[in-house]
Amino acid sequence: MIINYLSEYITHYFLKKRINDIELFMRYPIETQNKLLTKLIVYAKNTEFGNKYKFHEIKKYKQFFERIPICKYSDLKITIDRIRKGEKNILWPGKIKWFAKSSGTTASRSKYIPVSTDSMKYGHYKAGKDMLSIYIHNHSKTKIFFGKAVRLGGSYTINKFYNTFHGDLSSILIKNLPFWAENICIPRKNIALMSEWENKLNNLIIETWNKDVRILLGVCSWMLIFLEKLLKKFNKHNIHEIWPNIEVIFHGGMNLNPYIIQYKKIFPNSINYYNVYSASEGFFAVQDQSNNENLLLLLNHGIFYEFIPIEEIHNDNPKIVPIENVELNKNYAMVISTNSGLWRYLTGDTIKFTSILPYRIVITGRTCHYINAFGEELIVENSDKALTNTCVKTNSIIHEYTAGPIYMKGEKSGSHEWIIEFKKCPDNIINFRNILDEELKKLNSDYEIKRYKNLILNPPVIHVARKGLFYDWLKKYNKLGGQNKIPRLSNDRKYIDSILRID
Repeated sequence: MIINYLSEYITHYFLKKRINDIELFMRYPIETQNKLLTKLIVYAKNTEFGNKYKFHEIKKYKQFFERIPICKYSDLKITIDRIRKGEKNILWPGKIKWFAKSSGTTASRSKYIPVSTDSMKYGHYKAGKDMLSIYIHNHSKTKIFFGKAVRLGGSYTINKFYNTFHGDLSSILIKNLPFWAENICIPRKNIALMSEWENKLNNLIIETWNKDVRILLGVCSWMLIFLEKLLKKFNKHNIHEIWPNIEVIFHGGMNLNPYIIQYKKIFPNSINYYNVYSASEGFFAVQDQSNNENLLLLLNHGIFYEFIPIEEIHNDNPKIVPIENVELNKNYAMVISTNSGLWRYLTGDTIKFTSILPYRIVITGRTCHYINAFGEELIVENSDKALTNTCVKTNSIIHEYTAGPIYMKGEKSGSHEWIIEFKKCPDNIINFRNILDEELKKLNSDYEIKRYKNLILNPPVIHVARKGLFYDWLKKYNKLGGQNKIPRLSNDRKYIDSILRID
C-alpha cells in the first residue's frame, strides 16, 4: 500500500509539472512551431533527404516552403521500403526499427509509417503524459493513479528477414512503454500484444475483472465489445458493479457519438470521457477541457504543421499555410513534418479550427469519401476495385452504388449497408455479397481485422436498387448534372437513409 501511494505521489507530481510546458506553447504557438521546425531541419541536415534539399541552407520557413514538395504515402513508398530493409540516415538520422502498419490510400494494401525512437519519446509518450497532466489539472481530486488503467492494444509481427518490426501503432507503443506508464497499465504486455483477438479478450477479462480499474484506454468500438463481454461473463448490469472506482475513458480513433448511448447504459454513474487524436504519423491533439470535446493541437511534440484549404486539395499548386495564417471554421487538409522523417506529408485527415490562441480543432473527416465508423478506413479506391472484381466473378454490371455504416446496437456488431443499382444483376445476390466481402478483405487489412469472426463488423447488407433510383434521388435534391456525383462512401447514414426513403 505504501509503495502504491508513493508511486501515485511521484507520478502525480511529475505530470503536474508538464502543465507548465503545455501552457507555454499555448501562449507562444508561432514561436514554438518555428523553433521546432528549425530543430527538425538541423537534426536531419545530414540525412539523404537533408542533403538532397540542402537543409544546411534553410534558415527560414519561406525557404522550407519553397524547397520541399508536398508528398503522399505513394511518393514515399519506395523510400520507406529501403528504410524497412535496414538502410540508415534516409529520411531521419539513424536506423528506424519500428513501422506502424495501417491501410493505405494508394494501390498498396497497407502502408508502413516509420516510427522513430524520437517520435515515440518526444511525441507519443510525451503527449500521453500531457493527456494525463491535463486530466489531473482539470480534476484536482482525482485518484486515478491509486488504481489501474486497462489498455486495449493491437499486435505486432516481426519482419525477420530485415529485423524490423511492424504492427498496429498501439502495439508498438505498448512494446516500448516506459516504466512509469507500465506500472499502472494492465493487462501484461504478453496479453496486450496477443494477435488473436478472441483469445486476447478472454485473457483480458481474467486479468482485469478483479483489479481496481480507474482508467480505460482504447478505441471506443473495441472497448465496447470488451465491456459488454465482461458484463455478460459476470452477469452484471453495469461496469460500476465490477469496477466501482472507474473514473475516465480516454478514447480516439473514431467518433464516440454513435456509441454514447450504449456507453451511458453500461456507465449509468458519472464518468469522464476525454478525446484524443493520435495516428500512426503522430500524436496530434488532446481534449484539454472537461466540458468541451474540441482538441488542443500539440505544438511542441515533434510535429510541424501546415494546412491546405480543402477546396484546393486537388489543385496542382494548392495554397499552403502555416499555423499563424489559418482561419476559424475553415476545412483544412493537414500537412505534417515529423521527427520520424515525414517531410510535408499529407496525412489525408481534414480538420477545422474552433479556436485560435490556443489552437483547438475538430476532426472533420478525410480528404476523400470513406467509411471509418469502426476503424476500418474503407476508401473509395477499395470499394471501386472490390466491386469491379466482384462483377467479373459474378458476371454482373453495376450502374451506381453508395454505402454507409450500420452502427452497433447492444451486443450486435455493426455492418456496412450498400445500395447497388445494377445494369445486369448477379444470379445470386448472397454469392455476390460474399465475394464482395472477400475482395474488400483482400484490399484493406483494417477491414479484414474488423470482419474477423463478426466481432466488429457483420457481413455487408446489400439492397438491390430499382432502376432509376439514384437518378430520382439526384433529381429530388436538384443535383442532376455532370458536376454532381453519387457519394460512394459516407461515414454516416445521411445519404443512405435519404436514398432509402425514396426507394
